[in-house]
Amino acid sequence: MSQTYLSDSWKKMRSGESFNPFDSELVAQRALIRQSVAQFNRAPSKGHLKHMFGLFERVGKRCFIEAGVHIDYGCHLSFGEQVYVNAHCVFLDVAPIVLSDHVLVGPGVKFCTVQHPLDAEQRKSGVEWAEPIHVGENAWIGAGAIILPGVTIAKNAVIGAGSVVTKDVAEGCVVKGNPAR
Repeated sequence: MSQTYLSDSWKKMRSGESFNPFDSELVAQRALIRQSVAQFNRAPSKGHLKHMFGLFERVGKRCFIEAGVHIDYGCHLSFGEQVYVNAHCVFLDVAPIVLSDHVLVGPGVKFCTVQHPLDAEQRKSGVEWAEPIHVGENAWIGAGAIILPGVTIAKNAVIGAGSVVTKDVAEGCVVKGNPAR
């Protein structure tokens, strides 16, 4: 990503600190990716996919996303080689989301990096923070899974359809359920 961000909220967001999501720079970045995503979702083509990928932090060779995707920032997404993302996935990439080489993502999977205060008064202030998600090589995430903030899924792991992943998943493990075990 070639753009430089300078606002305090942007720096705090990138460092995992609490920040104001209504900062003008953050709002502009969300508008930029949403315009590109909307264009891709309306008319999925190689050109629109390439434009959307151009807003990501990194995209390896032979990556593909099916239409119906939702992305918050885009600039926090990093895809390795041959990543496949099925239809209607959600990337709340307030913190980095890394999908390593050969990751397969089923339809309707949600990657949620953002956190909000548990205290109602603090929530009303609008402040939030985020924790990154990392998915290792050759992992497979089944349809409708939800990956929560701060989770690392190691290489060769399999996440069962509909699972809610609240903790790290070890290499080669198969987990399923809510919470995923």
